[in-house]
Amino acid sequence: MRVGFVIFPGFQMMSLAAGSVFEFANLCGGQEAYELATVSERGGPVRSSTGIAVDSIPFAGEAFDTVLVGGGVERPQPSEGLRAWIASRLPATRRLGSICTGAFVLAESGVLDGRRATTHWLLARELGERFPAIQVEEDRIFIIDGPVWSSAGMTAGVDLALAMVEKDLGSDIARSVARKLVMYHRRGGGQTQHSELLEMTAKSDRIEAALTYARQNLTAELSVEELAGAAALSPRQFSRAFRTETGQSPAKAVEQLRLEAARLMLEQTRHPVDVIARESGFADPERMRRAFLRAFGQPPQALRRSGRAAA
Repeated sequence: MRVGFVIFPGFQMMSLAAGSVFEFANLCGGQEAYELATVSERGGPVRSSTGIAVDSIPFAGEAFDTVLVGGGVERPQPSEGLRAWIASRLPATRRLGSICTGAFVLAESGVLDGRRATTHWLLARELGERFPAIQVEEDRIFIIDGPVWSSAGMTAGVDLALAMVEKDLGSDIARSVARKLVMYHRRGGGQTQHSELLEMTAKSDRIEAALTYARQNLTAELSVEELAGAAALSPRQFSRAFRTETGQSPAKAVEQLRLEAARLMLEQTRHPVDVIARESGFADPERMRRAFLRAFGQPPQALRRSGRAAA
């Protein structure tokens, strides 16, 4: 299976990290299942965003089983020739994929129209606004829609490549590759790109104190009055300050923290769903199920199954 990594001036070197997955798949499987090549419009050295140049072959006339388009630190500006070649890859290749902002190249080539796709969370909303024919899912590690694959930013390309190896060569080889690359496990495509528990922050000490209290007391009611008490503010002052600093209501923030805690327990423990619902503050499994459907588009049991399959 020949895999072509498409590069262009200013491409991000991290996009090529996925190549190590296919390299180790050959080693773990004891066969040359994959042949790798870097390709560009004209061939020759192509300068990356780091300043390091990578040699490439011209993509004209080349045949590939899988084509992966990497991203850049800035949004890629594909040439007319690159857009035309990408547009011609279906059905000429079995799989066409993007890593990080490479999704913009696929989008400008028209191959994502009418499909589900993802990209780096910082630019996912822009992708959806610029290309309304694409069903952009902003918080997914990777998405498979028929022959078109897309991944989130940076290291998510490694998860995408591992999923391809698992599909081609089986889960045993994929697990061996993950171990060789010192990965905990391949993240399932349905996992979120970033953690609300880590990234929800506030500008003031008082609102941060309320967030810390919420993280440490998810099983409590966590009403506005309770959180306001932790912040030493009146409920009205607290609600106004909280929305100003975090961009969301206290109730929405608490639900996100509970979702993140529940998701981590689903992926990392064997606790029953009812226990996870109780420990994360949802009180009952049905309430948690509805919250998961709103946030992730699938119920807790489906996320757990995908996480176990990946592990």
